[in-house]
Amino acid sequence: MPGPGARTAAGEVRSEGPPLLVVVGPTAVGKSECAVLACERFGGEIISVDSMQVYRGLDRGTAKPGTGMRRRVPHHGIDLADPGEDFSLGDFVRHAEKAIVSIRMRRRVPVLVGGTGLYLRGLLKGIVEAPRRDESLRARLRALGERRGMVFLHRLLGRVDRDAAARLGPGDRQRLVRALEVFFAARRGLSDLIRDSPFGRDRFASVKIGLNMDREALYRIIDARVERFFAQGLVEEVRRLLKAGCPESANAFRALGYRETLRHLRGEASLEETIVLTQRNTRRYAKRQWTWFRKEEGVTWFEIDPADPERFGRALAHAGRALGLG
Repeated sequence: MPGPGARTAAGEVRSEGPPLLVVVGPTAVGKSECAVLACERFGGEIISVDSMQVYRGLDRGTAKPGTGMRRRVPHHGIDLADPGEDFSLGDFVRHAEKAIVSIRMRRRVPVLVGGTGLYLRGLLKGIVEAPRRDESLRARLRALGERRGMVFLHRLLGRVDRDAAARLGPGDRQRLVRALEVFFAARRGLSDLIRDSPFGRDRFASVKIGLNMDREALYRIIDARVERFFAQGLVEEVRRLLKAGCPESANAFRALGYRETLRHLRGEASLEETIVLTQRNTRRYAKRQWTWFRKEEGVTWFEIDPADPERFGRALAHAGRALGLG
């Protein structure tokens, strides 16, 4: 999960206003449902911390909240970019900072929920002071990658920023281009910029709750959810995105379920094989999330029983006390 750019921007601690409520945990554990209940109980608004829900048109396979849930609680951080665009960590942090300010101005509680740990860390810790995007340079780098191949770009990065190249694979087009863009603009590798800006304390006061679940129970929920995504039209959604001009190389198509569906549409896997592969990859992603969020400072963890209708009761009671609203 870690990637270039997850560093502090020497940002000041922004403690004015009520603390943030942060809900973390592996995919499919129930974070969104818990966050909506928290908003209804404490008077909050949700900021999605999900790197794929930011894309318009990626609906079936991202567990994006539906209209009913959005009517219950205002949501921010969803449908911010077209799927053919690159949406960066910096883009997210800037949007989320503005959302926090606007929510606090309404005297409501910002509730951050989602599974993209890098986005959460970037918002709470700040991001590295690096050159802003240069679309002309990016276009030249992308064209070079298309002409010579992404392996060539990866080798080029290895010559100018060995640490970044070691973290990234040749298939990670967006981050490869960004790392090279930073080097050519700053004449320093992004890894050097990150190293010179060590992590500080969180910039925002927050209450962090983590949701956990028996692993086998979570895996059953994941498998059922993936089957539901495909039954509800994930393959048709990918076809529509391609027909609308979204290239297969788009960052949006790195999302779970979407990259596997592209293989299916290219004739490289049957639908049944695609579903099984997506289930396996999603379970593996959940394991990585467990590892990432266990390292997050200040999280109070709660075990969730999916059969219990009051499964979020203890977590919400703790959040209320910690926020001074319980």
